[in-house]
Parts: sequence; C-alpha cells; structure tokens
Amino acid sequence: MTRDLRTGLALAFAALAICGCSSTRSPAPVTDRRPPPEATRKPPVAPAAAAPAVAQSGSYIVKRGDTVFSIALEHGVDYRDLARWNSLDDPSKIQIGQSLRVSPPEGEGVQVGAARGSGVVSSRPLDGVQASQAPAAAPGSNVKTEPKALRLPYSEQNLALLRHGDASAAPRPEPVAARPAEAIKPAAAGEPKDPDAIEFIWPAKGRLIAGFSEPSSKGLDISGTAGDPVHAAAPGRVMYTGTGIRGYGKLIVIKHDNGFNSVYAHNREILVKEGQTVVRGQKIGEIGDTDADQVKLHFEIRKSGKPVDPMKYLPGDRPS
Repeated sequence: MTRDLRTGLALAFAALAICGCSSTRSPAPVTDRRPPPEATRKPPVAPAAAAPAVAQSGSYIVKRGDTVFSIALEHGVDYRDLARWNSLDDPSKIQIGQSLRVSPPEGEGVQVGAARGSGVVSSRPLDGVQASQAPAAAPGSNVKTEPKALRLPYSEQNLALLRHGDASAAPRPEPVAARPAEAIKPAAAGEPKDPDAIEFIWPAKGRLIAGFSEPSSKGLDISGTAGDPVHAAAPGRVMYTGTGIRGYGKLIVIKHDNGFNSVYAHNREILVKEGQTVVRGQKIGEIGDTDADQVKLHFEIRKSGKPVDPMKYLPGDRPS
C-alpha cells in the first residue's frame, strides 16, 4: 500500500469518527431554584386578631387593677353576692378579660321569714306610727293582744328588727343633734329633686377640703384629727369593711334603702363588722390617714353604684 493511500484512509477514518461524536443529545433538565422577584412574592397571611371581649347586659369585663371588691362597689352590689353569682370560691382569683355577672340571676330575691321569739314583744312607735293608732281589742274577746304584728315598709332597719325579734337589741347611736326634714339642702335651681332620696346626715365634723368633681373626686373630703368619730350617715347594713380597694385605705361601705350606698375611706380604725345593721348617727369608725396624704375622711354617696354629689343629699348645716 502506497503512502498516499495510507494517508487517504487515515483521513477517511478520522472524518467518520468526527461524525459519530457529533450526534444530537437531549439537554439535562434544569430546575430554577432562585427566589422569585419581590413583585411576585405573596405576602404572609397574618393570623386573625382576637376580637375584644364585649360586656353583655348585666355583666362586666375585668380590667387591669380590678378586684372583686372594687367591681362590687362600682356596681352597688355586695361582693359576696358577686362571688356567688359567678361561682368564685376565691374572690382574689379573677383574670383580665374575664366576664363577670354583676346583677342577680333572674328570679333571685330576698326572702324574709317571720320573726321567731318567745315572751312578750313590746310595742314601740316606728316610722311615725303611734301605738294609739292600733285598733284596741273588744272587751271580753278572745283576741290575743300580745305579741302584736305590725305591717312595716321594707327597710334595712325594719328587717334587722324582725330578725332580732326585739327592737331593744338594736345598737344605740351616739348623740347627734336632730335635724328637721326642712334642713335638707334642696336641689339646685332648675334641677329636679331625686324622688328616691333618703335622709342623710353629715358623717363627721370638720372643714370641707375637697368637693365632688367626677372623675377626679367621687365624693367629699372632710378634714379632722386622727381618732375623731365617723358616724353612719343613714341607717343600713354594713356591706364591706377592709382594705381591698386601692386608694381608699381602711374602708367602710354601708347599704341603704332605695339603692343608695355610703362610703367612708381612710379610717384609722373600723368599729363595725360586715353584715352588721347600723342606725343613723352610730359611730362606725375613726378618722385617719390610711392610704392618704393627710388625716381626713373621704365620704361618698352612690346610687346603684354610681357616685352622686353628696351635697345634693346632705343637710345644709354642717356640724362644727
């Protein structure tokens, strides 16, 4: 084989090899893992915010700083009733956002049974009713005249007398100058008088150093000397005593007729107990400075839990 022939064959084989290597191959699949452009990104879905609790009629939503005692005071109810209505074994265990019932369940009321006692019940004038007004028994009749039954209007004082069975068991008030009904300060001109008003007296002697101005002042501040007596402004039942409401110090709350409560704060000493029935003018505490910047009595009158101006219910002549 000649040299030229060998060269030609070598070139032919080389051309065939090049053609075999140039056969078409499918490209390998490629996945694009780059993050999408900002414009095409979907914003994250925020979780739905919880709707704020809304108080239903006759209920209250607990807020920061609330206590069972303060909630009861603001709604004019007994804290023990509030705890019972809400099945609270421990009144200190309430939580922010909790819904509490602040009015009695439907159908709940106060039942007063007949007074039980033995012996003779003395007849005494009460609420302007004179003993001579009672009809006398006919001579020779078998009608028993003792004990006598009287139909009395409902009041805390009358209820206490029925429960004790003898008016002599009622606590005796300290001597307080009697004030005629005409001495009660009339309502301001153009303002109708409260038809539910009851007769209050001034709870302490002293200078008036602060008046009623909602919401900064919910009552009156009366100056005094530590240990001066504090008197019940009207007859009623002691609904609360203690230090469970911030800003009031040693506190007394008395429940009266017609939805009224009276509040006596910053006492040095408390001389009554919860559930005790008191009469107008009875000494219930001593003026002090507990949780206060000076010795004074802070006095409030509340109607259905709402503070009202005591000057509209107190007599015009203050004790000096």
